Amino acid sequence: MNQKSGQNSLGLDNCFEDEANPVDLFKKWFAVAEKSEINDPNALSVATSSKEGIPSVRMVLLKGLSDKGFVFYTNFNSKKGSDLKSNPNASMCFHWKSLRRQVRVTGKVSVVENEEADKYFSSRKYGSKISAWASSQSKQMKNRDEFLNKIKEYQKKFPKEKDVPRPPHWSGWRVLPNEIEFWLELDNRSHQRLIYKKENGKWIKEMLYP
Repeated sequence: MNQKSGQNSLGLDNCFEDEANPVDLFKKWFAVAEKSEINDPNALSVATSSKEGIPSVRMVLLKGLSDKGFVFYTNFNSKKGSDLKSNPNASMCFHWKSLRRQVRVTGKVSVVENEEADKYFSSRKYGSKISAWASSQSKQMKNRDEFLNKIKEYQKKFPKEKDVPRPPHWSGWRVLPNEIEFWLELDNRSHQRLIYKKENGKWIKEMLYP
């Protein structure tokens, strides 16, 4: 894919622009990805670590974005939920292959407000709401019918789509970034990397060797 011609003040490709706030730059990159990625431009890998320091990574979907941070939702009793409760740090990685771009986000996490979680949960499809109740995420399942039967039970309990409440164990985590790195793939491994680090409440940016 051909990149924009020209350079910004750091000598980087114009796609890096000259934003003081990396969240503003991320929003621009994400808007481009929404037009080019075939499926789920909001897909990302999120890495957590247990209290023993053992890492774990999996794919989730970005469901909220603001200057406050990056939001994804999950069962709080899942592996990642347990990790984050004991070690409230996480790292995210977005990779948009069609654009040859990548963004990494690292920071502390916090639980989203109940009102925000309720609003998002109400926007989900009926089947997804029911699954949130029926799935004991990350726990051992004896056979598939066990899960399917639980789905049927909750469908009977909550037959109306608009009347399915949010499970108390299901909500969102917000990653409050202290580092955001933007990466652009170029030929011959001459990739371009721009990292923003928060120091004393202000964003400082610098280039990194590929």
